[in-house]
Amino acid sequence: MSDLVPLGISTDLNGQIAVVTGASQGLGRSCAIRLSECGATVICVARSQDKLADTVREIQHRGGKAEARACDVGQRENVQALFADLEKNFGKLDILVNNAGITRDTLLPRMTDQAWDEVIQTNLTSCFLFSREASRIMMSARYGRIINMTSVSGLIGNPGQTNYSASKAGMIGLTRSLARELGKRKVTVNAVAPGFIESEMTKALGDETLKEVKKRIPANRLGTGDDVAAVVVFLASPAASYINGQVITVDGGMIC
Repeated sequence: MSDLVPLGISTDLNGQIAVVTGASQGLGRSCAIRLSECGATVICVARSQDKLADTVREIQHRGGKAEARACDVGQRENVQALFADLEKNFGKLDILVNNAGITRDTLLPRMTDQAWDEVIQTNLTSCFLFSREASRIMMSARYGRIINMTSVSGLIGNPGQTNYSASKAGMIGLTRSLARELGKRKVTVNAVAPGFIESEMTKALGDETLKEVKKRIPANRLGTGDDVAAVVVFLASPAASYINGQVITVDGGMIC
């Protein structure tokens, strides 16, 4: 069972439908849980139905509403089929969180075409595919929130992550352009750029490396999933209607 504590902020999302990609673990899972606690029905998306089951169970245990949808987020046909199913069963979409992402880290001279293609397809192409389908629904309804999970690596780069940084920088460009396209239809598009967040990935760095990392962060700690989810919940809320095309860093001041 999750050890998440009450978030401390809330908004009324009752009656709203939210889609969160990469919801089986990490930031996607945190965002899905927190959106559901605010009343949204959350469609949890990832490649593996089995891995999504734990997120859905946790949401239901907390009294929320959620459903799992297995989907290869970088494949056009799969995404189109998913949205056809959503329109049939729910008839609308209010919130989209493009969170799905992977890493295939190595220095550029050693990077394979496959390592490049996989990261771009999962991180950036999926954001394009989901945003395109969602925008059609939201424009018609004249309401919507699209929130793209980028990274500080997309703002400042990171050695050994040219593929990942390029994908996240691409998401920022997509965010700002789409915000200009959809703003007149009362659809906002923003990005959240986490820094170092507590996860299995950061644990693998080892204690010594993490000590050095924390020295670079004025907050002197790693972020948590809830630090990021709090920003996502706010951007998903009606209160954020005048925030559009922005990139909000959640990094403890690391790149300020």
